[in-house]
Amino acid sequence: MTELDERKLDPAVALSSLDETAPREPHRLFALKQGDCFAVADAYGDIRGAGDGFFRDDTRVLSEFRLTIGGRQMSLLGASLSQDNVLFTSNLTNLPIKSAGGRDIPQGAIHIERVRLIWQDRLFERITLSNYSREHSTITASLHFAADFRDMFEVRGSTRVKRGTTHVAKTDKTSVLLGYDGLDGLPRLSAISFSQAPDQLSDNRADFLIAVTKRSQKVLYIEVGPEIADAPDRDRFRAAAARARFGMRAKRRHGATVHSSGRVFNDWVERARADVALLTTELSTGPYPYAGIPWFSTAFGRDGVISSLQMLWLNPGLARGVLAFLAEHQATETSPFSDSQPGKIMHETRKGEMAALRELPFGRYYGGVDTTPLYIHLASAYADRTGDMAFIDRLWPSLKAAAEWTEEASSATGFVTYQRAAESGLANQGWKDSFDSVFHADGRIPKGPIALVEVQGYVFAAFRGLAALARRRGEFADAEHWENRAEEMRVAVERDFWLDDMNFYALAIDGEGQPCKVRTSNAGHLLFVGLPQPERAKLVAEQLLSASFHSGWGLRTLADDAVFFNPMSYHNGSIWPHDTALCGVGLARYGERDSVVRLMSGTFESAVHFNMRLPELFCGFARAPGEAPIAYPVACLPQAWSAGSTFMLMQACLGLEIDGWKGELHVTRPRLPIGIDTLVLRHLSVGDKAVDLTFQRVGDRVAAFLSDRHEGQVPLIVRT
Repeated sequence: MTELDERKLDPAVALSSLDETAPREPHRLFALKQGDCFAVADAYGDIRGAGDGFFRDDTRVLSEFRLTIGGRQMSLLGASLSQDNVLFTSNLTNLPIKSAGGRDIPQGAIHIERVRLIWQDRLFERITLSNYSREHSTITASLHFAADFRDMFEVRGSTRVKRGTTHVAKTDKTSVLLGYDGLDGLPRLSAISFSQAPDQLSDNRADFLIAVTKRSQKVLYIEVGPEIADAPDRDRFRAAAARARFGMRAKRRHGATVHSSGRVFNDWVERARADVALLTTELSTGPYPYAGIPWFSTAFGRDGVISSLQMLWLNPGLARGVLAFLAEHQATETSPFSDSQPGKIMHETRKGEMAALRELPFGRYYGGVDTTPLYIHLASAYADRTGDMAFIDRLWPSLKAAAEWTEEASSATGFVTYQRAAESGLANQGWKDSFDSVFHADGRIPKGPIALVEVQGYVFAAFRGLAALARRRGEFADAEHWENRAEEMRVAVERDFWLDDMNFYALAIDGEGQPCKVRTSNAGHLLFVGLPQPERAKLVAEQLLSASFHSGWGLRTLADDAVFFNPMSYHNGSIWPHDTALCGVGLARYGERDSVVRLMSGTFESAVHFNMRLPELFCGFARAPGEAPIAYPVACLPQAWSAGSTFMLMQACLGLEIDGWKGELHVTRPRLPIGIDTLVLRHLSVGDKAVDLTFQRVGDRVAAFLSDRHEGQVPLIVRT
């Protein structure tokens, strides 16, 4: 995320940016995605041009797409996404209107169904009008449309001194062509095609006089793409839907599946799995989970690494795709504008006009201090999960370059620090990258360069994992060097970040060597990598699980006694599911598995209130009886690492580890989620085999066993 995001996502700005005059009931947006296209619309199926739209390659190619009947907006009956996230459906009915002949049509006489999908850079829509009255009716259905061709960063609030040329719309009998020539020399087109000729067509509206006899229905098909379509019709719509569903089914088949004794729990798991599949885009290097819709539907380094870590035990192929992409886009030169240095791993990539013109540095931006050590950690975790040393050997030059950057970045102080190289870059470059997310206890913003506590933990894990891989390659001198670096980092963190008066780790150390004595969830990431000594880990765990952090729905990013605490903020007191999950894994590592069960229960109950989907973040207000968690106004939904947190917490509860080197399953002190008596993992890959593993509640303990057909093929080691 960028400083642009910080302004956009500040609560006051976010709330003021909503269109308060728009009668959206409820204020929910629905997202579809396929490839590098996505659409966000409200429950009516309408695109109204606030933050919603139809986007292609970071450009909004449809900024308005509204349907009215008889000149009026309709009444909403309900809206939903199909379980596989391919189809959006909105059910509507008419308000009191007049027919084309002037006769009164009462409310509720006409049912309108809008069904939408995206396939191969094209939005497909089917509008069905059904007449349930006793009278024949001719009604006016109007489609209002516009394409502002704004770059994603403009949609998010950036202003531009100059824009390209917008062309006058071209209309013919059954289509409209909207066009824009960018300053980057690229033409951008949006062609709207109709299955029947409108009775009246202008550059922003199409009117259809539709005769609907009593107890009958009429169907209109519309397509929006980069060029005018062959006449949209039933066959084209069905073919696109079938191909889109087949493609999504293929993505969801990758990796193991989860099924439990809880029906609602299964619905949550299925939705989370579908969200990960929706956001996963097939690139030339393999599958990559884009970060989230609408603001971050692109490849982010940090998000991709953490999302694939969350899914690693179920689907290691996702990690392989992420590693391959990041290795291919590793920095090879120093550029202050893009914050790049040789060996550094990418933070973000964009395809829009502003990135192409370098109005912003985010075409390929490297301003993430944690992505490089996380990349190394993911590689070692992938190797441990799969035993795929051949792939690691191919990555080895990239991993060594990343290690060299990490060592160079820590050469001055012993810690990996950040300080943006250009004013256009990010001020804060950890996962909490808001301008005010790093501060001293009295509210002062620290001077750089800044060393974040969790980043040093990632560096510790990276060096430790790299040393193990080097030993397997027979590179013993390098292995010993990286082992020493890992131990040096562990000692330095324990010495310089630990606060005796708070029994907690400092958020950061500033450029003057002063610790930021603020209690944040960042310290939980140290537990995730196993850096703290057990006594200190216990003290941190107790505080993370206290009311200062634990709201009842999840872990807040900031303790509630901090000067900047605000449960409605982006990073200073809100709840991020992926952050809760990382801390949960850390708690389980240090023996707090029962606490992780409670965390998972709160996370599951949050998802139920959010219609089975975990948003990017939500507000950190304390849980109260009978009340639901409070949404953050402009959170991404879906978000890859929020969906993936479902599976990371599940693994932490089950105590399951897969040893790819030995081809073994290890289960330690397993727990099942509250209310679940049986959980089955099907087609779990272990080396070249696939097994079914069952967890069964038996009295006050949980048993784990393989299905009969797999018994003896894969060793299962259970420690209770």
